[in-house]
Amino acid sequence: MSKNIILCGVGGQGTVLASRLISAAAMKEGLPVQSAETIGMAQRGGSVFSHIRIGEGADTPMIGLGQADLILGFELGETVRQLPYLRKSGRVIAADRAVMPVTASLSGGYDPALMKQYLQKNVADLQIVEVEKAFAELGSAKVLNLLLLGAAFYADSLGLQKESMLSAIEDNVPAKFLDLNKKAFCYFD
Repeated sequence: MSKNIILCGVGGQGTVLASRLISAAAMKEGLPVQSAETIGMAQRGGSVFSHIRIGEGADTPMIGLGQADLILGFELGETVRQLPYLRKSGRVIAADRAVMPVTASLSGGYDPALMKQYLQKNVADLQIVEVEKAFAELGSAKVLNLLLLGAAFYADSLGLQKESMLSAIEDNVPAKFLDLNKKAFCYFD
């Protein structure tokens, strides 16, 4: 198995934790994994992305242009910015919830509806996750990362086993948030 995955969003959405969970699950399965994160930009509202390479050929963490199998987009504008990395047969799973990144607020031009339309026009394999309904049912909007991981898992886009994902969640999520996060991950089951 070989997977190249990019996660992108803005600081405060849990992108870095989601990246760590995928990497931990891959390691539990004995798969080689390399990852690189933009932790330095992870302040609330700053652009954040992670590259994860799993399996054979994962000898460097950075994914080349046109090489990503999956882009997991926590924010529409950041998802559009990462599209050059998507391979022609790649999949994009993106939250429909817009959070204006700091860079967009500085330039003044940010329209989430246009971002969504752009993705719909330019991505053949696109899944837009309507997160507000899930947040209402789960009772929290702070589980976007686990909700999107679950969407990717149940769409067979991660190439990992459910047991290893749940184990990674148990190992990396504080006990007081564990049940809610597992429920968010399994939301699409």
